[in-house]
Amino acid sequence: MPGGIKVPNTNFYRAPEHGADPEAFGRWAAEEIRRAIEREGPETVAAVFLEPVQNSGGCIPPPPGYFTRVRAICDEFDVLPVSDEVICSWGRLGEYFGAVRYGYQPDIITTAKGITSGYAPLGAMIADDRLMEPFLTETGVFAHGVTFGGHPVSCAVALANLEVLARDDLIGHVRANEATFRATLERPHELPIVGDVRGDGYFYGIELVRDKATKETFDEADSERLLRDFLSPALFRSGLYCRADDRGDPVVQLAPPLTAGPEQFDEMEQILRAVLTEAWSRL
Repeated sequence: MPGGIKVPNTNFYRAPEHGADPEAFGRWAAEEIRRAIEREGPETVAAVFLEPVQNSGGCIPPPPGYFTRVRAICDEFDVLPVSDEVICSWGRLGEYFGAVRYGYQPDIITTAKGITSGYAPLGAMIADDRLMEPFLTETGVFAHGVTFGGHPVSCAVALANLEVLARDDLIGHVRANEATFRATLERPHELPIVGDVRGDGYFYGIELVRDKATKETFDEADSERLLRDFLSPALFRSGLYCRADDRGDPVVQLAPPLTAGPEQFDEMEQILRAVLTEAWSRL
């Protein structure tokens, strides 16, 4: 990718060479970042951008200890770890930020979406004091010209939204119900088309497979027919608003409202089971 270096994702389901040890896999994946920095030359690498739970690759959570090791590697080479939390912040993972959920301290957090609960467009960058210090002097300025930057309506919506998050303890609600959400989504694991169920908080992915025993995925034609021709419209018609995505291996991704509870989880599971069962029969 222009201006960037790709490193392996942390999909443990797709890492058979690491056996049953997710921590060993996490160490390997973190060391791949070290090797990438060394190949490129540390003096040419400014930052490492990682999502707490990788979104577009298929809702992939980190192995234990992964981010702690990445932080140490970044410190060793004086590279900035950036937590891309456009989808993972503001309660989605049961904390205000995914970095808190997984116990690491980034130098920069990028965030959007949940900051206003989607009622108005707004994004933000949160930076460590040492990075902002040069811009906070009398003559310093952070020259970032954006047409709608600091828009008062969006900022007012964000403040009101954050008040509701705190007032109704929605993040505590996610933490109290996330185990039930996981257990409910695990029920369809028995279906032959379901290979893996993964995620944290209120952010989960169900990876679909052609062969459960071998973890064989779908070819491009089957994926097109399965996801776009059938799954997406069928789930929508059944009342479940979610995303069927194959930018990685085919998944159905679920991110319910932070107010959802067991009653909504059961309804989601029933719709998923019915639609996935029909999808398998069509294959």
